[in-house]
Order: sequence, then structure tokens, then C-alpha cells
Amino acid sequence: MNDSPHLHELRESLGQRFQLTQTATQAGGRELTFYHPSSVDDLLDEEAFNRDGRIPYWSELWPAARVLADWLVRQSGNRQRTLELGCGVGCGAIAATIAGFDVTASDYYAEALDFVRLNALSNQVAAPQTMLLDWRAWPTELAPFDVVIAADVLYEPQLGELVAAAIDRALRPGGWALVTDPQRRHIDGFLAACRTHALQVTRQASQAVEHRGALVTTDVYRIDKRE
Repeated sequence: MNDSPHLHELRESLGQRFQLTQTATQAGGRELTFYHPSSVDDLLDEEAFNRDGRIPYWSELWPAARVLADWLVRQSGNRQRTLELGCGVGCGAIAATIAGFDVTASDYYAEALDFVRLNALSNQVAAPQTMLLDWRAWPTELAPFDVVIAADVLYEPQLGELVAAAIDRALRPGGWALVTDPQRRHIDGFLAACRTHALQVTRQASQAVEHRGALVTTDVYRIDKRE
């Protein structure tokens, strides 16, 4: 199958800025392949880190994102308005699009959104909407969503409250979120913050996937916002 001109152009453009690699994953019996930068370390920017703690975690295809994708493609999206927090290279957003959700992929990094578009094209999926989003400066004009999704976003202690607050702000009453977490030590702070925001949390399952030669267990949480 020949590449579309837009796919070729975007891949060439990103290839000039990053050393690219591809990683495949299974999602609901379907194989998806994702372009991403070859090394997180190569993207570290000392000035950006000193300014606001930026670390380019977006550039890796993490196990929790793969688990999120595997869960999402088994759902019936029914065009529910869906926001992904910290979309990275688009694994969750693209799986949700395949399942029929109406997806907006958001990230703190503009580069991540370029990879979402590239990976949608390379997997022959309609590109989701994208937006830059800083959880610390939530846009008041953003309309509420039916669904929020997020994978492995609790890698720093202060993120528990930020993510819980973002989910609460983003969801309409009666909406729900799906969060996957590789049993990071900050999960308890997130769960406590969800209770503070009157969000109901249910752990759905645990799922192990191979990553860099080791099995990584990821927990799947559903969060419901009361009517």
C-alpha cells in the first residue's frame, strides 16, 4: 500500500527534527504501529526543565498507553466527546477514534500533537482533533466532555491533584474517565484527590505487558462524575 502524500510529508518533516523509530502494539486484536522519537534522553532540554520541570515523557510508547488502547478499542464510542490528557504520540487517542469516540488529543508539548497526526495517518485512522493543554491553566471556555482518558500521567507527586482536578473540570455531570497507571507510588495521592473532588473511582482490572524485556503491570481505573 502506498503512503498518502500528507503522510509522507509529515513523516519527512518530523524525520528532520527527530530520529524516528516505530513500535507495534496489539489493541483488541488489531495491530497498531506508532512512530516516536528513538530516545527520550536526546530530547531533554535543561532550560525547559529548569523553567517548568518539562521532561519529554510524551515521546515514549509506554505500557500504560498500550493497555489503555487495548481497553478502548473494545468499547462502543457512540461519538461521545472524549478528551485525552497527556496524549503523547497518540496511542490512546487513536484507539478511541477506532472505537467510535469523538476524540480531542491534548498534550503540553506541540511536538506530541504532530506525532498524533502522523500516527493516525500511518494507521489509516481519521486524525483526532488536537489541542495544547496545560493542566495548571485550565481554559475556561473549554466545553465539558462525556469521557476523559489518560495513561501513565502520575509520575510526579503533585500530579495527583492536578489530574483529579483536570478530570473534574473536563467531565460533564454523569461523565466518566478511564485512567491506566503502572502502579506508580503516587497513585494513592490521586485516589485521595478524586475523593476530594467527589469523583467515584473503581479499579477495573490489572494487565501486564512486556516493556524493554520486563513485564509491567498496569492498573485500569474508571472514574465517574455524579449527575
